[in-house]
Amino acid sequence: MHPHAPRRIRFNAFDMNCVGHQSPGLWRHPDDRSSEYNTIAYWTHLAQVIERGRFDGLFIADVLGTYDVYGSSNRATLAAGTQVPVNDPVLLVSAMAAVTEHLGFGITAGTAFEHPYPFARRLATLDHLTGGRVGWNVVTGYLPSAARNMGQRDQAAHDDRYDHADEYLEVVYKLLEGSWEDGAVVRDRRSSVFTDPDRVHEIGHAGAHFTVPGIAITEPSPQRTPVVYQAGTSPRGLRFAGENAECVFVAAPTRQRLAQAVTGIRAAAIEAGREPGDVKVYTLLTVITGPDEAAAQAKHEDYASYIDHQGALALLSGWMGIDFSQYGLDDVIGHDVQTNAVQSAVDTFRASAGDDEPWTVRRLAEWVGIGGFGPVVVGSGAQVADELLDWARETDVDGFNLAYAITPGTFEDVVEYVVPELQARGAYPTDYEEGTLRHKLFGRGDRLPANHRGSGFRIGALAMSGGAER
Repeated sequence: MHPHAPRRIRFNAFDMNCVGHQSPGLWRHPDDRSSEYNTIAYWTHLAQVIERGRFDGLFIADVLGTYDVYGSSNRATLAAGTQVPVNDPVLLVSAMAAVTEHLGFGITAGTAFEHPYPFARRLATLDHLTGGRVGWNVVTGYLPSAARNMGQRDQAAHDDRYDHADEYLEVVYKLLEGSWEDGAVVRDRRSSVFTDPDRVHEIGHAGAHFTVPGIAITEPSPQRTPVVYQAGTSPRGLRFAGENAECVFVAAPTRQRLAQAVTGIRAAAIEAGREPGDVKVYTLLTVITGPDEAAAQAKHEDYASYIDHQGALALLSGWMGIDFSQYGLDDVIGHDVQTNAVQSAVDTFRASAGDDEPWTVRRLAEWVGIGGFGPVVVGSGAQVADELLDWARETDVDGFNLAYAITPGTFEDVVEYVVPELQARGAYPTDYEEGTLRHKLFGRGDRLPANHRGSGFRIGALAMSGGAER
């Protein structure tokens, strides 16, 4: 790349198999189709829209419980449609893959409640069916309601969840990387041998949480291990990301916070023996755009009028562990609302907004009400392109995880107005590269690189290293 050329911008679309996702109340907008989340047509249309925009992928979030901190119940969550009802993300992928050729799919699945043995088969199946276009967003879980419904009193302690996830990934790596040799499937009609038994190996895993003695029951898929995604910037989460993640999603309302997060993630990769560029970092952001600035501003005002304050506060209560139902909408943060967690968040939002106006609970709800914790960029396609290039240049972020105000309208607008502007600046691809999702992201083949933790569980890798496991 020319030294003065702009850095490449990458996009993921951020959605969830539910109503509204990060913009509670916007399902009521006449142009929003998120309430059609339980139809194949919604998802196949969305996939085709964002593939037309040359997005890296569709990143599908998930939760397995309800937000029930607000009012100590899930009544507000249910009434507002705040990430409930929510359907399984994995089952969406095959339909979308059938109507696209290049688009990647990042599916969220937790390590807390499903055994890794059947889950590894599900990953391999999707990788086969998509031709290697799947990524797995590894989450350890954070909603106590999910833990209770799985027979536990509460979530495990934060760092313990990551220790458990480390072993979970070890089992997945062993099954997908270390059980079947390349070429084990011979399909020899003459000898009537489909798979050479001598080239399929038991993994012999016996750990603190899982015992998996046998073989994987899937043959190697194009990527073997799908691209590993992760979101989490706590010290323990960063260590986990440094060792495992190929893509990391962050949410930072200011450029300063984002730059710090990106620096921390790249340092964690180096600490794990990898290169800083071995991890692509995407930050949460919502774009509201149109043919000109006035049209974009009008859209923003229109969308804001549909924000469900109670739904936004139910989300915020779940994210922060603070029951906002005990406060009035006009209570002032730092005066009526005395908590360090909220004050810290508001200080960050205030810096982003660039003003010293009092922050009320209402204003906090309106900030979160479109796009969650991420910033909202409003303007013409050219203005948005300039803003995103500035963010990338100042923070070293690789791309943007684009949330929506309305769907698919927000994504259609980005494809129509922003993508051509970035392409004109030489900062965005005009076509996809061939190959798997991993190759599209990194340009060096389909499989995990040699310096990745998972490659240490390949057949022969443990023997070559003296049998030592990490």
